[in-house]
Amino acid sequence: MAPIIAIYLTWIVWVLTWWGAALWSNPTIKRAGVAREWVYRLLAFVGAILMFGLYSTRYDIIYRFWRTPTGVFGWVLAAMTVAGLAFSWWARIYLGRLWSSSVTRKNEHKIVDTGPYRYVRHPIYTGIAFASLATAIAQGTPTGFLGAAILTLGWYIKARLEERFLREELGPEAYDSYARRVPMLVPFVHWPL
Repeated sequence: MAPIIAIYLTWIVWVLTWWGAALWSNPTIKRAGVAREWVYRLLAFVGAILMFGLYSTRYDIIYRFWRTPTGVFGWVLAAMTVAGLAFSWWARIYLGRLWSSSVTRKNEHKIVDTGPYRYVRHPIYTGIAFASLATAIAQGTPTGFLGAAILTLGWYIKARLEERFLREELGPEAYDSYARRVPMLVPFVHWPL
């Protein structure tokens, strides 16, 4: 099997298991609302289309930065993709029944600051962004990199929305204390609140 095939299969397994586990969550008490969520959802959709080639790929063959890596480098990129998506699953397991695909407040909602949440406040998005970058490098196409960048921008926007929402719902003192201790998306890199 070629490394790029392993990368795509990893994404397929991740998507299927991710949505299969969607039933495993507490009841929602409050939602941020579709009006506040449409931007990140649109960016995630467009980014996925670009990154995974769900369009005519004839230009990608012409405008490829490099050939799809094989051998050790290709397998390193496949391992990076697996590591990123495994990190997001680790975060989802730690979040447990508080997870939601939307920005919500769940029954018994609290700030989770253990497991991967002690390294970054949004480890699910960190893991997806890392896997997206590895995938884009393996593809070596402008649209792959553009798709990964748009996906990452979408996750950043969603993370900011989640933080505003959680400050409103759980109180700024509790969330800001966590935000001062733990970086947003990149381990060991603190940005201003």
